[in-house]
Amino acid sequence: MEKIESQRVAWLLPAMGNGGISFQHILSEFTKVFPNTVTFTGQWPGYAAGLENEFKVQEVGATRYIELAKAPNGYSIGFSYVSLQIISKLLQFKPQIVFANAFTAWTAIALLLKPIGHWKVIITYEGGSTIYESPSATVRYQARRLMAQFADAFVVNSQAGKSYLLDVLQIDPERVFAKPFLLPSIKALTHYSEAEAPQFEINLKRPIFLFVGQIIPRKGIRDLLEACLILKQQGYENYTLMIVGDGEQRSGLETFVQEANLEEQVKWIGKIPYRLLGPYFQFSDVFVFPTYDDIWGMVLTEAMAFGKAVLCSTGAGAVEMVANGKNGFIFDPAQPEVLADLMSCFITTPTLITLMGANSKKIMSEQALEEAIQVFINATQAVKY
Repeated sequence: MEKIESQRVAWLLPAMGNGGISFQHILSEFTKVFPNTVTFTGQWPGYAAGLENEFKVQEVGATRYIELAKAPNGYSIGFSYVSLQIISKLLQFKPQIVFANAFTAWTAIALLLKPIGHWKVIITYEGGSTIYESPSATVRYQARRLMAQFADAFVVNSQAGKSYLLDVLQIDPERVFAKPFLLPSIKALTHYSEAEAPQFEINLKRPIFLFVGQIIPRKGIRDLLEACLILKQQGYENYTLMIVGDGEQRSGLETFVQEANLEEQVKWIGKIPYRLLGPYFQFSDVFVFPTYDDIWGMVLTEAMAFGKAVLCSTGAGAVEMVANGKNGFIFDPAQPEVLADLMSCFITTPTLITLMGANSKKIMSEQALEEAIQVFINATQAVKY
């Protein structure tokens, strides 16, 4: 791609945190085309391993999330407190294009300042939880409708997110560019020294099912363990479930595992650095994602990029990446008996693991990062600055 040095581009990512890792290789590649790009954030976790200093970052204040309540699906209901210093930062930088992440306060500020700054605003939208996307949430819905009217274009990560923009917010289809852009970076997942490489037990029973994520109710791990109990009752014991992560539910679930006599099958790994996740994907056979509600779910596409068969619930936004019966199976997270049946398929027919894993790798090979970057470039060209 040719460099476009004449345009100044600002990315507004109020809270990058752990989730910001998914944007970092996008920013790295985007900056190669638009070198005069600055990312503004109020929550900076540092560069992901292997992406150090590949794009410019300016920290602006400190973004804090204020929780007001818990939604039924486990997500917090609240708002982000963001720094108003972004106003002076934008006016000083004088961007021609502003990529604003979702419908945040910084997005509203960028839109309000359009007549002064004479820039175009493109909203990047990963997708959202049903609790946030429902028109019944009147104030939020009306605020989003208003912002949508003044935005110049949208880049959306999922088909579900696209449907929300078109059908609920009623945005002109010509302003919406849809393409999965939350794609994994093998480089960031395997950037570690030989001394840091994880050591695995060599006598673990296979197939090895892998879960990666927070151990909280919304992630559906209790139902996954219920499925393991059903398997035990059916006489299936020759497999391992590795659980990578930590969270409020872990202690109680460890007790459940002990009482169900599943300690031979279930291995608790704990939380590990992002850069060390790659070896766990590589070592496992089947990735399991039993979530009740995830806006996307990068872990699923990460597993697929490593050529793994997958079991994905209907609660994940990334479920659209699964070809049911070809690279894995889709299931209802509230039906552990169905999940148990699907897990038994891999236990009794291990050839499925290789076949479906190859299909996962093929699906991800068709989602090239270069194509995702091209969607952002197309959006900048469409706004005709």
